[in-house]
Amino acid sequence: MKKILISIMALALAANATAQGNGGAREQRGRGGFEADLDLPEVYRDDNVVFRKIDDHTWIGSGHVMASESLYLLEGSERAVLIDAGTEIPDLDKIVAKLTDKPVTLLLTHVHPDHVGGAKYFSELWVNPGDIPSMEKMMPDYTGKVNELKDGQRFELGGRTLETFFTPGHTWGSTTFLEVGTDRGFSGDSFGNGNILLTTDFSTLINTCKKSYEYFSKNGYVKFYNGHFFGDNFETLKRISDLKKIGEEVLAGTLKGKERGGMLGLNKVIRRDGVNVNYGDAQMK
Repeated sequence: MKKILISIMALALAANATAQGNGGAREQRGRGGFEADLDLPEVYRDDNVVFRKIDDHTWIGSGHVMASESLYLLEGSERAVLIDAGTEIPDLDKIVAKLTDKPVTLLLTHVHPDHVGGAKYFSELWVNPGDIPSMEKMMPDYTGKVNELKDGQRFELGGRTLETFFTPGHTWGSTTFLEVGTDRGFSGDSFGNGNILLTTDFSTLINTCKKSYEYFSKNGYVKFYNGHFFGDNFETLKRISDLKKIGEEVLAGTLKGKERGGMLGLNKVIRRDGVNVNYGDAQMK
């Protein structure tokens, strides 16, 4: 798992170095990662994570082992959900309990180690079954109950509802959580945060972008808090449309990536429309 984390970290830091040059709000931290410098009220800080208030019942946690790995706490009148669990955040359950007195359900957007590091502090979690085969490698120390998400499943928090929407591409089990009745969702790394590591294939990415664009447009979802949020890099419908076009052109042979280092087998990269698409030969289908 450590080797995988190092590879993901190297790719993420390279992308965020590029983003810094484009004016993104990032602050270099001592351990090599980037911490988001968000213009939001800070409510908790330690050496591993900073939580800030998005609104009275929604918080974003920003880690800095890698590149502002983001986790989100949403509170209703009856219960709360935590979306993702960062990289290295000791006693994450106790930190969350300082922000909400509601029972907390852990939801995962995917099981890469920069999003599940604090999961071991929770007795159960919910995850897309497409990522369950990767859990033994990515989450070897997790011993709690694993619940399988269903596409379209809803979580009722009391006055707030989250809808599960499967968005495979980055991984087979990548998932977006939509806040019903609002214009926003929480997409993890599904659409890349400006730097998508495509571990499935282009056909999967194209299909996900097509169905996502149609569903999100129809239901008024226009902005998405992602898995490495810096305050200026919401995922948008345009980003989803751009990724679909890039995938279609790659498979048609009209767009080719440049060779790069082969971490995770992703030895090619396309830089266009403000996003890096990292892929290899296995993704050419």
